[in-house]
Amino acid sequence: MPDASALPLAGRTVLGIFAHPDDESLACGGTLARLADAGCRVVIVCASHGEAGSISDPALVPDGNLGDVRIRELREAAAVLGCAEVIVLDHPDGDLRWDHVPELHAELVSLIQRYRPDAVITFAEDGLYWHLDHIGVHERTYTAVLSFGAAAPPLYYVTIQSGVMREVVEAAHAKGGAPPNSSFWGIAPDAFGDGANPPTFVIDVRDWAVRKLAALRCHRTQMGPNNPMAWIDEDEARRWLGTEQFRRAPLDAAGDPMLELLAEITHAD
Repeated sequence: MPDASALPLAGRTVLGIFAHPDDESLACGGTLARLADAGCRVVIVCASHGEAGSISDPALVPDGNLGDVRIRELREAAAVLGCAEVIVLDHPDGDLRWDHVPELHAELVSLIQRYRPDAVITFAEDGLYWHLDHIGVHERTYTAVLSFGAAAPPLYYVTIQSGVMREVVEAAHAKGGAPPNSSFWGIAPDAFGDGANPPTFVIDVRDWAVRKLAALRCHRTQMGPNNPMAWIDEDEARRWLGTEQFRRAPLDAAGDPMLELLAEITHAD
């Protein structure tokens, strides 16, 4: 077994801050897995239990407590990605932009103080597909990081490539197995990445796309047979999920450009 201390990102920490279980895998699961494999301690922060989400099969939630089931799914997905720790906050799913704003801000400030991350990852202004909870977490994470002034860690916004989810849907339908009404939780595939600010760099995660897909499928309550992710194969995962795109927030932050360096390593390969 290789010496973990010899890995290129040994001793580094990345804090990924998201709204619901499954956001981590969908938004940037490949990058999180790649960071973990490089020796980075990846810590996932989830602002809610996802209790207002869909249920693909009622048998998965026999007691009706979807939030508890989704947290178990999150921990399973995080293990697949190689994340070191999962922190679940207790804010109301569906109201993250409006409720408990000072409390969420204070919790995120405390977590940044506790973990002293070398980088923070969260949603961009578009919230992947203009989801208000995602936008709320973007806003709270930005203000929390901003409060550290020149001592702030680098903050990275992740977006989904425009058009890629349409390709996933078409790939699933081409197999003849995905139902004609299959969708991403009722969200039009073209909403993903629509209107997002352009990324400033991309990270090649083709070698980690299969793990990203496996992590997504850990979220079984959300990934039933009507979800196109249930139908694509490993080659299609590499093709359509193998690139993740980012933009660094314009802050006077301390620390090196960690994720940009990862992108440069990709180009060198």
